[in-house]
Amino acid sequence: MNLFADAIAWITAPEQWTGNYALPKLLGEHLTLTIISVLIAAAIAVPIGWLIGHTGKGREIAVAVSGAARAIPAFGLLILLVLLLGVLRVPEAAVITFVLLAIPSLLAGAYTGLEAIDRRVIDAAKSMGMTGWQVFWKVEVPLGLPLLVGGIRSALLQVIATVTIAAYVNLGGLGYPIIQGIPLQRFDQVLAGAILVALLALLVDLLLAAAQHAAVPAGLRTAQSTRRRDRESAASTASAAATA
Repeated sequence: MNLFADAIAWITAPEQWTGNYALPKLLGEHLTLTIISVLIAAAIAVPIGWLIGHTGKGREIAVAVSGAARAIPAFGLLILLVLLLGVLRVPEAAVITFVLLAIPSLLAGAYTGLEAIDRRVIDAAKSMGMTGWQVFWKVEVPLGLPLLVGGIRSALLQVIATVTIAAYVNLGGLGYPIIQGIPLQRFDQVLAGAILVALLALLVDLLLAAAQHAAVPAGLRTAQSTRRRDRESAASTASAAATA
């Protein structure tokens, strides 16, 4: 408990909010690396995922590639890329590492969102005279959006957690207090850095959870609410009958 109090005291100390390693500056560096990496990953993974979900082809390859990418140790990959690209290309090495980390979740969210759509809905849209392009943009993308947002949510959380290692190669971020504090045995500082990363991840998760809920089309939300009320009513009726 004392260590936790010391960590809070470290965060709130005035010296942590000014200078080259001020917490707002570290937060900005952390968010910048995260957002850039996820945007690049989305530009790569989402179109591929949509293509797989729309055509139904290539799913096995996507699953295999995603599984292989998830198995790559981020820290080891970062060090390897720094050695291969050179010390002048450290930012690029870090971004490549985080992009590869984000791609599997985004790819899965994109193609599973389209795969989960009831084929009868697609057939109905085609029977109304919609072209393939119209079916994709007006039916498949809106209905698949909640799962895509879920993939973005997962990717952001993974990258936020992993960007902490960027401090190891001098790129700052909220991992800096952790990386600096370990050799100095400043465990209050290490815990403070971990708390800040956890709070950032929690805030982003809450925001994306709200966005995922909002991405569900209004008609589907109404239908889901109706089905839930029907199930609850049926359960209440069955319970009352059993009691009687």
